[in-house]
Amino acid sequence: MEKYSSPENTLEELARKRVRKIKNFYGHLFIYLIGVAVYISKTYYGVPLNFIPLNYINEVFMWIWTFIMAMDGIKLFFSERVLGDSWEQKQISKIMNEGKNDIKKE
Repeated sequence: MEKYSSPENTLEELARKRVRKIKNFYGHLFIYLIGVAVYISKTYYGVPLNFIPLNYINEVFMWIWTFIMAMDGIKLFFSERVLGDSWEQKQISKIMNEGKNDIKKE
């Protein structure tokens, strides 16, 4: 038998997923900032951090990592506001209303 969840449970589940995504993003951001500090220390201050894996942190690696972090941040904080659940619900309602209007015209 299939269980149907109430709207409150569904909203709570969505809120939990969103909080988990934000928590993971901030954890990755913290690791990224440590990487930036290591990169700046090596590049500009000449700190001898030449052991694995720190010897592989170079400019290309940092550009790629920065791009990935920026895309994750944009996806998390901006795209869900523009194309999030409320937008989906509005589009579904709009399409359903158009379908009802088309049926009434026929």
